[in-house]
Amino acid sequence: MEISNINFIALAIAAMASFGLGAAWYSPFLFGKAWQKELGFTDEYLKKGNMLAIFGSSLLLIFVMDLGLAVILQGNAGREVNALSGSLYGLLTGIFFVATSIGINILYQRKSLKLWAIDAGYQVLYLAMTGAILGNWR
Repeated sequence: MEISNINFIALAIAAMASFGLGAAWYSPFLFGKAWQKELGFTDEYLKKGNMLAIFGSSLLLIFVMDLGLAVILQGNAGREVNALSGSLYGLLTGIFFVATSIGINILYQRKSLKLWAIDAGYQVLYLAMTGAILGNWR
């Protein structure tokens, strides 16, 4: 695995964009209240969390996942990767690996299909967006 060809500026921008998408996705304006309801979380419960640790760890994990997608994109058998093909790789990775993995957890945790759609939907969209960013800035 060669990482010297990875554009780390694009990777950092993709991670920040993914984090920003998550902030919007899980906000009260989009799916935050529905997500909270599906998990049985109250506003008071959410306020008790160490948000610096949660957000910091989330950003780090997003960066690691984005790095993985960057490695996949660079190993594209010599084909030119652009925003469209990068987005497709991200979309397929999101659908075939991440959404299915979340689905397995949801089944065993006996959580709702609605929760799966919220969480998996974010992951699929964010990976497609990340693929577009990384594919565009190679």
